[in-house]
Amino acid sequence: MKGLDRAGDADGGDRLARITTGIIEKNPSRAAGPSPDHASRGPDTTRPSFSQQVQHFIQVCYRRLIVELILREKALPPSKDGRRITFNPNSTLQLIDERRGHAFISNAIRTSRYNVFNFFPKQLLFQFSRLGNFYFLCVGIPQTIPGISTTGNYTTILPLLFFVLLTIIKEGYDDYKRHRLDKVENAQPVTVLRRVDEGELGIGARCSWSWTYIVNWFKYRVNPQRHDNSELEGTEIVDGFQWKRAAWKDLKVGDIVKLSRDDEIPADLTLLHADGENGLAYIETMALDGETNLKSKNILPEFKGCDTISGILALRAEFVVEDPNADLYNFDGRANVNGKTVPITLNEVVYRGSVLRNTACAIGVIMNTGEECKIRMNANHHPKAKRPALEAVYNRVVLSLVFYVICLTMGCSIGYMLWQRNMEKYAWYINGQHVPPEDIIIGYAIMFNNVIPLALYVSLEIVKIGQMLMLNGDVGMYDEASDTPARCNTNTILENLGQVGYIFSDKTGTLTENVMKFRKMTIAGTAWSHQTDIGKAVEAQRMKGLYQENSMDVDSDVQKIVSQPDVFKTGESIRAPTAGRRSSSRSRFTTRPNHTQPDVTTDDLLEFIRSRPNSVFARKAMQYILAMALCHTCLPELRDGEIEYQASSPDELALVRAAQELGYTVIQRSSQQITVKVCSGDSETIRVYQILDVIEFSSKRKRMSIILRCPDGRVWIISKGADSMILPRLKMSQVAIQKAEEVRQSVEMERALHRKSLQNEPRNSFGGRPSLTIRRSIGVNRPVGQSSNLRPPVYSRSKSFEIGSFYSPEDRLRPSLNRGVSLDVTPSLTPRSRSTAGRQNDKFAFLNDPSINDDATVFTRSFKLLDDFATEGLRTLLFAHKFIPETDYQDWKKVFHAAETSLVDRQARIEEAGDLIEQDLDLVGASAIEDKLQKGVPETIDKLRRANIKIWMLTGDKRETAINIAHSARICVPESEIYILDADQGDLEAQMLEAIDDMNIGANGVPTAHNHTVVVIDGATLGCIENPSNPNSRLKELLFTMIPHIDSVICCRASPAQKAFIVRATRKTISNRPVTSPTLTLAIGDGANDLAMIAEAHVGIGISGREGLQAARVADYAIAQFRFLQRLLLVHGRWNYVRTAKFVLWTFWKEMFFYLPQEIFTQYTGYTGTSLYESWSLTVLNVLFTSLCVIVPGVWEQDLSAEALLAVPELYVYGQRGEALNFSRYLGWMVGACMEGLIVFYGCWAGYGYFGQAGESRDGGLYAFGDLVFSACIMWTNWKLLIIETHYKSPVILFSFFITVGGWWAWQAFLAAIYAPQVSPYDVRGSFFDAFGKDLGWWLTLILVLFFLFVIELGFKMAKRTMTILGLWRWGRGRFRLVKRWRKVRREDWMDGNLEDWDLGLWQEMEKDPRVRERLAEILEVEEGDTVGVDGDRGA
Repeated sequence: MKGLDRAGDADGGDRLARITTGIIEKNPSRAAGPSPDHASRGPDTTRPSFSQQVQHFIQVCYRRLIVELILREKALPPSKDGRRITFNPNSTLQLIDERRGHAFISNAIRTSRYNVFNFFPKQLLFQFSRLGNFYFLCVGIPQTIPGISTTGNYTTILPLLFFVLLTIIKEGYDDYKRHRLDKVENAQPVTVLRRVDEGELGIGARCSWSWTYIVNWFKYRVNPQRHDNSELEGTEIVDGFQWKRAAWKDLKVGDIVKLSRDDEIPADLTLLHADGENGLAYIETMALDGETNLKSKNILPEFKGCDTISGILALRAEFVVEDPNADLYNFDGRANVNGKTVPITLNEVVYRGSVLRNTACAIGVIMNTGEECKIRMNANHHPKAKRPALEAVYNRVVLSLVFYVICLTMGCSIGYMLWQRNMEKYAWYINGQHVPPEDIIIGYAIMFNNVIPLALYVSLEIVKIGQMLMLNGDVGMYDEASDTPARCNTNTILENLGQVGYIFSDKTGTLTENVMKFRKMTIAGTAWSHQTDIGKAVEAQRMKGLYQENSMDVDSDVQKIVSQPDVFKTGESIRAPTAGRRSSSRSRFTTRPNHTQPDVTTDDLLEFIRSRPNSVFARKAMQYILAMALCHTCLPELRDGEIEYQASSPDELALVRAAQELGYTVIQRSSQQITVKVCSGDSETIRVYQILDVIEFSSKRKRMSIILRCPDGRVWIISKGADSMILPRLKMSQVAIQKAEEVRQSVEMERALHRKSLQNEPRNSFGGRPSLTIRRSIGVNRPVGQSSNLRPPVYSRSKSFEIGSFYSPEDRLRPSLNRGVSLDVTPSLTPRSRSTAGRQNDKFAFLNDPSINDDATVFTRSFKLLDDFATEGLRTLLFAHKFIPETDYQDWKKVFHAAETSLVDRQARIEEAGDLIEQDLDLVGASAIEDKLQKGVPETIDKLRRANIKIWMLTGDKRETAINIAHSARICVPESEIYILDADQGDLEAQMLEAIDDMNIGANGVPTAHNHTVVVIDGATLGCIENPSNPNSRLKELLFTMIPHIDSVICCRASPAQKAFIVRATRKTISNRPVTSPTLTLAIGDGANDLAMIAEAHVGIGISGREGLQAARVADYAIAQFRFLQRLLLVHGRWNYVRTAKFVLWTFWKEMFFYLPQEIFTQYTGYTGTSLYESWSLTVLNVLFTSLCVIVPGVWEQDLSAEALLAVPELYVYGQRGEALNFSRYLGWMVGACMEGLIVFYGCWAGYGYFGQAGESRDGGLYAFGDLVFSACIMWTNWKLLIIETHYKSPVILFSFFITVGGWWAWQAFLAAIYAPQVSPYDVRGSFFDAFGKDLGWWLTLILVLFFLFVIELGFKMAKRTMTILGLWRWGRGRFRLVKRWRKVRREDWMDGNLEDWDLGLWQEMEKDPRVRERLAEILEVEEGDTVGVDGDRGA
């Protein structure tokens, strides 16, 4: 792989280490010294800032003191000459790692974050690094000093320690579950060669008296039955050795393991033997690199005889291999076998995490174990504990409140000193009781510390547990097929789901099912669909949907939209990949413009062949089907009377099965011959083709060829591959290339016209098409019986798109053969008619057209069909052939044989020889294979894009496959501009600069125009960017410049470490956004190769897929299918973000509201710190009386319904912009708390303390007044938060209100009964029953104060609602927009804005309209129906 050096090079090892440890350096190559260019710029250009120097100093101290000195984790030096592994099973000596000076590490792996020794230190450091916890720790410690605190000595420290301990226990339990999963993997069984007497003590017998020996001896003595079954039944004993079963964790470097078919590889191995034909072993590496095709591994001839125990024991060898590194695509080593040195490359090595396929047995020797395996080197070994993005917001709020508490403390302390100087000397009752100033300051700091609520963190944990249970119990994310519900593994970052801006997705197993289906083919310029696995009813429904009659009349078009909402649900229409364009099997003949090929299937093709077997077209069709049956490497097997095929790639399997369904069945294949059974009607014939040579597929060749000797003795070569590889090798290559260029240019004109037409369509604030439009005003002079008509927007075709008779309507829809730009047209732009007037009575009449034998015409039609196939997301392959004269073949065979036996540049010489014979070919046809998407993937991606989320696809598969999937999954949209960055195509920096220029990104980094941009990049190019060879390279800087302006990225051939690098680079680029509106990253995958990027992203999601459960186990969240991501983000993400934001905001509000009367009261008591509230009531305030009003909405609140959030994805922008919790909203609530606190205090003072002094039954004590204020605060807090502010008033909400209010009055009675009689300002005993409880003025004051607060609150909300609907109130993007002038405002002004800019209150008002709710439900029902229909159309 380009851009990565060998591990033997120290610099390369450092760079690879930086990949795995997660460190990004702007230009790591500059570490060697400044370049001349930099030297000329002066010292100021390269001199780090003071903050960077301090950060570097802290990192160095941490590494030397903590990591190296305490944790004893030092960087390992490289080996002198590589890792040496002596192969000698008879030896009992322990193999030593020269880098460590002791034995190689074990094969056990650990994905958990902690161990017994570092758990508590790391957790304590993590918990008290949170600002709130650190603040309460600083307050709680001095509070324990006797005589200082006026509120008790342990009221802060004990709850804090309890909360911290509770959080630590929860984190410990989560990590314990990871330990259990690690234990399951480490305990997997494997067959290993062991001594017979080694069964009792396991591996310890070979490790002398080591710690491992002692541990295994102890385990054996405690539980001897555990080791009784280690021997395999029926295995022979040879020279004291036997095949035994052992756990993965017991394997060591140098062990010999035996694998069977479908076994997972337990460690990195060098193969010694394989039972495959010609000594090949087939390996599936999907879990490592995401590639779906099998890879063949060779066995060195020097290891011949290692299929038996005696042969293995007789082998004397020493392996010298590279040090462990993360490079998956290169391996360097050598083996000294019996005095002969042979190279060991990637062709002889298999990595841990791979699976043995299509091979009965394989034997290998272990090179790397455990954490030094390639798959573990690519993993993120030290993932940081993830924090919620909102934590940064309320940390700043806490800082502001700390400043407020300091000011309050200093103000009250100064006030006391002034009162002391002016008043205290005249107060005889406190004469001589002087209080030191420091005690006053500390006492006030402790008194007012509750302004920063400790309950925030305690209750927040409870809220998140409730949110987790709600998410886990959502049946909308339950997959019935696999019986898998959604699962939350990390409940600390639930609100992050509502602020995601980037999604990084794996392809295989995440977007696709890795099930290939042969769908279409083209022969002689004609298209035929293959539908054997699609039901008749489903196909009929699909065809009906594709050919709905439309009228050019706009008004009637609108009526169809209303009556058929499935046609227009979004601006980018939600449809099957083929909807909105003609079927590719329905092509128009260029020589006869009015003659259109009918829709025909392969069943029709077989019917034509049977009826006219000797026609020219029938012979071409049979030749094409035979080519599919012969050009492959599949091996047939007979199981239960049925033939099954073992293929190296799912593409080949789909082709061979399609040939079988068309009557050409491969019944036997060896390295010498292929036997095909041909079924024609009722007759069957057997044909045997001799295999002369196979020129295998490679990523460089992009084609495969097979040379056969036919039954009649002719030599026949068949080639299949990408069109870019086959076209230059055709006999008429110049004509073919010319026709391909003509097709490309014709579609370029369409593209320009189409893009011009799109400019007139409405767009939202982030460049997408709006989901819905509204046709009437809501809530303003609404006529009786009418309601809002909510509907998807209507887009009529622009006149500029009509180009008359130059192109037919169907030709205008053909996209470009050049995949540089995706072109597609929505159904709204494409009126179609399925009139049968122009059809011939004979459905095969189009095959009689003479142009079908004209090569130029065939090329033109074929290329248009190929582009149609590719646009539908199908993977295309061209087939070509020719018959070779015997003499020519024999001459070429000599060249090819010399290349095969060459010891120098063997692969390059084989490719050169193959290129000699693959010339002057004739085009046979082309195939189109569908990589079946998971159910609902295109619809989900479409919704997420409308939610202002950018979707990036990171895959290990090849570029062409990735681009095709991107089209079918709608990662590429019709107007996408695609930029391909390829280091092999020249100056990479120039390519990136050209792309930046095309994106119109100005000098300030802001694009002047917004088009949907897609960048395609491969792993080798990414390696060049990550580790540039030129010290002065700006590649990384240019990448960081592009990232914020790229809508989608297709990263192919990417290793796990490179996937993590992409996520990390994106996080680094977008980290400068405001904390109130961050753009968070989300990574989703299903395999072990996705673990690194899942750990690197803000949110990691695992899918229970075909690649196993590794990702689902360690990710933050687990879902069964990709389609559930839309509900997880758009619904639960939005809800949890709003719930958490409201919880935090309301918690700060109630603390400010409660303690403001206390602060006012202080000035009336000489700043002595006398409490207004009774101490026990104050102690249980946040536990009993104000907890449910914030916890219950934090779990059950729904500001909008799920139907609205799913039907209008733009509403997700609310969380991305941080509109639920930002500084302006926080200040507004704090101002409200101060005003309400003033109203409560002075209202109670005026109503009860001043105007009612004449009453004879009036209780004049402090407790009566303080309890009145406290009761008003309790009642208003619960009333405001649970009844007024909570939108979704479920029975739980109402129950919480009544239980809290009732509980408060029960508490009053309880206090009056249990308090002892005493002489005190707080005369509690019996007061509620005998004193102020009987005072009508006390109750009347309480009611009047609450009523006054309610009137003010209700008046404010009504005014805001009216002004919002009239367009006079704009609240968006986290700040108050200025009120417009009345004379410039239209009544429906707000309707002209974007959906995402509408005020939340508007949507809540709209939801009250039953017709709106019904319309939203209809849209969702239609979308679900479309998803099922599309899935059925794909052959589900």
